[in-house]
Amino acid sequence: MERSDHTLTKLRQMIASGDFNGSGRIPPERSLASELGVGRRSLRRALDILEQEGRISRHQGRGTFISGHESAEADGASARPARNGNGRAPAVPSLAIGHIFDHTSPMEVIEVRLAIEPVMARLAAFRASQAEINKLQALAAETRSAGDPATYEKADALFHRTIAEVAQNRLYLAVFDTIHDGQRDQGWRRMSENAHCFKRQSVYADYHAEISAAIAARQGEKAQELMHRHLSDVQRYINEHAFPGPAVAAAQ
Repeated sequence: MERSDHTLTKLRQMIASGDFNGSGRIPPERSLASELGVGRRSLRRALDILEQEGRISRHQGRGTFISGHESAEADGASARPARNGNGRAPAVPSLAIGHIFDHTSPMEVIEVRLAIEPVMARLAAFRASQAEINKLQALAAETRSAGDPATYEKADALFHRTIAEVAQNRLYLAVFDTIHDGQRDQGWRRMSENAHCFKRQSVYADYHAEISAAIAARQGEKAQELMHRHLSDVQRYINEHAFPGPAVAAAQ
């Protein structure tokens, strides 16, 4: 709650000082969270409070506005409805994904990662440039040499996201970023992959080295299988800590 309180205070100050542009539109959550250096769950809690206070209003498909600035935006939108390339009004995006992490668990996240990241590793093997391969191999080496959890977490996150980028599929990348953006809050990180990864650094570093080697060799199926084995191992380890059996509980 301390982080949410800080975020709320900062947003109130920004609204009072007119930091947002003349339209009164508040930036999208991802860019605003990045600007403030907070997780999106923390940001959403603060925005919920501001909405309850009447300081902002949210409009599905249009965005979030400082109260009093919605009318002009709405008039402009109604006069000139947006159209896509087929001349049709675009579908209103669902806002459900924005709050999905309030109702899901780390185990569900790793299940989704298991569904998409092995495929991205296979695509990366066919699409990676030599420079991207060199970057992956350097990041794999960094996960092995990291001397503390924070350094490991940064290298590990960059390794997995670089594979997502190299796969060159924007939908996969969007899902990947949505998952990882939702895991920035401290409560999630206690149960996430990286909360326990550093304890198994050498094991996961081995996987990273093998995955990057398979991508370098253009062995798509092998890269896919190795990523699946890697994340399955992460899944097992998280599961043991979330639902410890008698043997695990006794050892702790």
